[in-house]
Amino acid sequence: MTLQQIHYIIEISEQGSMNKAAESLYVSQPSLTSAVRELEKELGITIFLRSGRGVTLTNDGSEFLVYARQVYQQYEILRDKYGKKDAIRQKFAVSAQHYSFAVKAFVSAVQNTDMRKYEFSLRETTTYDVIRDVSTFRSEIGILYLSDFNRTLMTKLFRDHDLEFHSLITVQAFVYLYKDHPLAGEQSIRFDQLRDYPALFFEQKNSSFYYSEEILSTNEYERMIHTSDRATNLNLMVALNAYTLCSGIICEELNGADFIAVPFEADEEHQNSQMEIGYITKKHFPRSPMGERYIEELKNYLAGL
Repeated sequence: MTLQQIHYIIEISEQGSMNKAAESLYVSQPSLTSAVRELEKELGITIFLRSGRGVTLTNDGSEFLVYARQVYQQYEILRDKYGKKDAIRQKFAVSAQHYSFAVKAFVSAVQNTDMRKYEFSLRETTTYDVIRDVSTFRSEIGILYLSDFNRTLMTKLFRDHDLEFHSLITVQAFVYLYKDHPLAGEQSIRFDQLRDYPALFFEQKNSSFYYSEEILSTNEYERMIHTSDRATNLNLMVALNAYTLCSGIICEELNGADFIAVPFEADEEHQNSQMEIGYITKKHFPRSPMGERYIEELKNYLAGL
């Protein structure tokens, strides 16, 4: 087993394709395939399942990748300390559910850093991928929320993936909509007032309600639209008077002042629920200076609300 082979496995898992990984690594696809097969033969396991749509990790492959990332990250630390300083960039990555405040904190952290020394990644993605990215060391920090509804399942997932959850803020549910929405002038909004308008939900890889980014996801919605990014949500709020149920934390600097959050008013059938927003990290693994800086920016922004 070589560091080069480990590097190959990590890149293939991130690209999800032998061809894309080969292009990124500047090696031929046959050479990359050969290196992977040699490693699989040496280890006595199958790391990837191949199909016409790309490659996916096997259970053995997922377990191997966790240790491989740790080994390669330690190698990068040694390289950063003793290698040629001019040619080395440290890596820092965050995976998050779709929160503008997570982007704002990232911007603030990056602005106070010499970007020439870093390779940054910020991934707004599904709940499943936030957990997967941190558990496999693809990202150092993951941003998501817990509620009374999903807490038991999420806590189990954190435990199974050797993750720790760190609470940042606890908020009630809000209705997020365009400033000219017919309900925008309300002091609070009940669920029955929303029946004539489309509810927006971020797509998830797992169809279970427990992975939903939106609070109160088990309610019965007559009109639903699934999207994959915040910009699309904002466009649909303007064009269709759509809405979403969220934390109520709006970063006007990034999203503008055309969108508002109105408190959700509970009734007997549709109770309100708290969102405990926080970040996850790999247990027993020290945070980098950049990770500490990002978390500090998160806390500073949320403390000012």
